[in-house]
Amino acid sequence: MQKGKASIEFDEAPVILSGASVTGRKEGEGPLGAFIDVVEQDEKFGMENWEQAESAMQKRAADLAMEKGNIRRKEVRYLFAGDLLGQLIATSFGTVDLEIPMFGLYGACSTMGEALGLAAMTVCGGYADKVLAIASSHFATAEKQFRFPLSYGNQRPQTATWTVTGCGAAVVGKAGSGTRHDPVIRGITPGRIVDLGARDSMNMGAAMAPAAVHTIRQNFEDFGVDETYYDRIITGDLGKVGSKILKDMLRQDGHDLEKIHMDCGLEIYNNEIQDTHSGGSGCGCSAVTLCALILPRLCSGEWSRVLFLPTGALLSTVSYNEGQSIPGIAHGVIIEKGQM
Repeated sequence: MQKGKASIEFDEAPVILSGASVTGRKEGEGPLGAFIDVVEQDEKFGMENWEQAESAMQKRAADLAMEKGNIRRKEVRYLFAGDLLGQLIATSFGTVDLEIPMFGLYGACSTMGEALGLAAMTVCGGYADKVLAIASSHFATAEKQFRFPLSYGNQRPQTATWTVTGCGAAVVGKAGSGTRHDPVIRGITPGRIVDLGARDSMNMGAAMAPAAVHTIRQNFEDFGVDETYYDRIITGDLGKVGSKILKDMLRQDGHDLEKIHMDCGLEIYNNEIQDTHSGGSGCGCSAVTLCALILPRLCSGEWSRVLFLPTGALLSTVSYNEGQSIPGIAHGVIIEKGQM
């Protein structure tokens, strides 16, 4: 199943059996609001603090994904999940009651792509029949950890993005399970770390775009295709700034993504009304967009094939304050419509 230098093409494509999305109020007011499964008006989700709120959001999304797929917890063998917080505390506390063996992941905002890729490999390799993939973020927890406390009221530059309060969960099953309408994971192109020296923590798009470009190039090379192979190439959270950089860099290679590129960070908010500056970001950004928008369009047959490409900026408060640059990574997942 190895394909080219870095990719995998699955002989028996794993199936995405179900997906669920849970967000906060701001995300529900955006363009995807009508398609999100649960929009919680209380940003603390009934909990005492922001971190507990993110854990509660993960638990609700996981339960809902299994419920929508008519799947019992004991049928799910493994869980691949992650968030943006130190030691993955949102995931650790949020998934403990699921009682499913868990692999904790940190790929920054690329985590949903990493989780889906590993889930597909696990199922296709025969190590599990069903695996749950989850990624979440919360505006307040991310701001507190990576930038400034909310009460500080700092000004944000136009290059900054708004961390999505949201969680997406998807159940991946072995080939042949589910229905004919369920999307399948045809292949993956895991990304490598790319560091071109970006140092502005308020411009994540510029830090992540080169990694997205590298993964797209690798995907084209490994599978012997170009942009015309896909109905959409969907990046995770490059925002306005990073999306422009991505298209400019690929145009130099002769690839025109103008008509087929989408960015989850530009889909989840209406920037003219919601003023999120460069767009949305966070692990939950691509995870929510996947479950609320991408999978339904594949299920309906509106799209036949997409390259889902969550993007991540691999920084921490320690590395940034020590003057380190901000590496990026992007994981590509080829998702196709089911056999209608």
